[in-house]
Amino acid sequence: MSSAPAARSRHRPQGAVGLAGLCLLLLLFACAPAAATNPGIKARLTRRALEFGRRFVLELLQPLLQKEHELNLRGSYDSPVLGTLTYTVPRIRIPELQIENFTVDFAEDVGVKLTVQRARIRLSADWGAQLGAVQDKGSIELHMRDLAVAAVLGVSVDGGGRPTVWSAGCDAHSTDLHVEFHRGHSWFYNLLAPLLQRALRQQLNKQLCIEIRRGIGRLEAALKNVKVSTQLDAFAAIDLSLLGQPAITAQHGDVALKGEFFRVGKWQQRPSSALPVALPVALPAAHEPMLLLAVTEFVANSAAFTYFTAGALRRNLSSDMVPRRFPLQLRTKSLGLFSPQLQELFPDQPMELHLSARRQPQLSCRPDALHGTIFGSAEAFVVLPNATRVPAFLLNIDANVTGKPTITRNRLGGTVRLTGLSVEQVTSHVGPVEVERLETALKFGLWLFGVPWANKRLQAGVSLPVPRGLSLLNPRLSLQEGFVLIATDLHYEP
Repeated sequence: MSSAPAARSRHRPQGAVGLAGLCLLLLLFACAPAAATNPGIKARLTRRALEFGRRFVLELLQPLLQKEHELNLRGSYDSPVLGTLTYTVPRIRIPELQIENFTVDFAEDVGVKLTVQRARIRLSADWGAQLGAVQDKGSIELHMRDLAVAAVLGVSVDGGGRPTVWSAGCDAHSTDLHVEFHRGHSWFYNLLAPLLQRALRQQLNKQLCIEIRRGIGRLEAALKNVKVSTQLDAFAAIDLSLLGQPAITAQHGDVALKGEFFRVGKWQQRPSSALPVALPVALPAAHEPMLLLAVTEFVANSAAFTYFTAGALRRNLSSDMVPRRFPLQLRTKSLGLFSPQLQELFPDQPMELHLSARRQPQLSCRPDALHGTIFGSAEAFVVLPNATRVPAFLLNIDANVTGKPTITRNRLGGTVRLTGLSVEQVTSHVGPVEVERLETALKFGLWLFGVPWANKRLQAGVSLPVPRGLSLLNPRLSLQEGFVLIATDLHYEP
């Protein structure tokens, strides 16, 4: 978001154009005033999103499994003839994994359930064994077939608004295990393999769940370091902490984010808070998107409040910043048409315009458009040859704008329309200002130059902050009462 409403090139119009551009930028960030625990942003993941995520789980598993894992598997087998055979398998490698059936589903009120059926896995490891006084070592290969694993990942939120996870259940079993020893006295142990396989299978089934819980524990430790707020610039940061536990049903999972802008280094009480957001109850399966994202107008209003109280909504315009084609130039000869004494007192002198927001911009989202009202002030100065600035007059300039956002893949754009403009004289040191004529000229200039300039840049759009390699597929944007709703599928290219 820009912290100032106007720009600095010779091809940019002045005054209310900059203020209108600022309002639209705020509007396009989001779209109801006032119940402090309601989220500014609400997201819904559907079962199609879980199916999309299932592929990433498989991609993540492959490099992880190929690494060597600490196992520390120990056991023994008692033979009436030979005595007790003890064995150890300190580490294990998984060179091959084939999964025929892998599903990810929502576990209602808990989190996510991962189910693997009819998997085949090949494990290799070094082993050590002792039979009586005889010690031996070598390598071993294990082939597990018809492996089934069911694990439930619990999802919640901690006191700081960070997501937390835990193991809410795990069960693993395989009915087919083949063991083959290599090196050492492997010929002998291969004879005993059929006797060892049952004990090994039970231990491996148990160890699989232990490893899953360890992985979830590592994920939980990483989530403790997740930042729930991000500083955007020198003035503002945004709070994206979770508000309460995710609402998980058998069909979808809803996540509520605070979505509030706040001033860097100084907290201030907001004049309003978010209203409840009602996402669609159900969508036809054929049209169900992977992700629904509702961004309320509270987000934009909190941004407007933050930048206004930080003093960031101000900009000074000089005469060389106004395009030559614009009907009003920042010179006493041009503005003297609306204040005759100005040209008499300061013949053909350059001027400077100090623009600022005198009140917080008001932003709202309605089904027909995004609506914004800007309450601005414009103080004009005459710039003397010695660079001294002499105050000329102070005006209040209020503008009403509407915006229509658009979304294409990962870019957010839109169009803007000026629906109202009013100019009022507050003070003048150069006699009365003909505000009605000035207002008409400003409207004409904005209609002819300002709005087309703004729309040209808005239609180009801005990039949305999505993870690398991820893009929105067939996104659809709609305006609701109090919020903007984005429904989209997801696409990933490494």
